[in-house]
Amino acid sequence: MRERILKLQSFLELTPDDSFLKHALALEYVKEGNDAAARLLFEELLSTDPQYIGSYYHLGKLLERLDDPAAAVDCYRKGLQLSKAAGDEHAYNELNAALHELIE
Repeated sequence: MRERILKLQSFLELTPDDSFLKHALALEYVKEGNDAAARLLFEELLSTDPQYIGSYYHLGKLLERLDDPAAAVDCYRKGLQLSKAAGDEHAYNELNAALHELIE
């Protein structure tokens, strides 16, 4: 796992604005249990590329684990708005299910 993280970090040094690499690295941090680094990277990614819709679900789930349900709800709602506007039905359904599971 650490090897994948180091490889992704080195790729990001070459292309620091690559949203796919940021998302992949954040997921590796989640797997490693480094929630703080994952959260920072997901938040950075979504602040620079808010259209990277898949990250809203993963950040929301991370926020739930970090016991921040209000932030998770906000994250899911923003992802829902963007996925609906983009016509991404799969992401919309995933985010909607996560939101309803959290608030019900």
